[in-house]
Amino acid sequence: MSHPTESSHASREEAPLPMSIGLLLLRVGISVLMLVHGIAKVKGFSEMSEGFPDPLGMGHQTSLIMAIASEVGCSLLLIAGLFTRLAALPLAFTMVVAAFVVHADDPWQKKELAIVYLLVYASIALLGPGRFALDRLFFGGNSEPANQPENAT
Repeated sequence: MSHPTESSHASREEAPLPMSIGLLLLRVGISVLMLVHGIAKVKGFSEMSEGFPDPLGMGHQTSLIMAIASEVGCSLLLIAGLFTRLAALPLAFTMVVAAFVVHADDPWQKKELAIVYLLVYASIALLGPGRFALDRLFFGGNSEPANQPENAT
């Protein structure tokens, strides 16, 4: 048990190896899958820019640019494990918009993939990157999952 005056960094233990491997697989796997969507948007930018959904009223082209920034830029950050928790947030937001705004009136099958991505990004934002991430190198492990209290079940 850590002393109450210790910093939160000092009171955190390193994530167990299986958890860190699982977080690495989750981060990299989901990010590679999302990159496919983002790269398709980059390749089809000129064709998509006039008709891309504009659910937030930013304009079709701006909405497409924001989706690309999230799906490509944040996915690359997650693969590297850099700014992991922060990088997961725009991706989660993009999936909230896709599932509950763009596809609000669509059947479940149209929303399901966005909701699956949302659940994964929310989990990554809460759990952090694990051991195998640049966050650990640059920020000294502050992105590790927080300790569970000793009496937690």
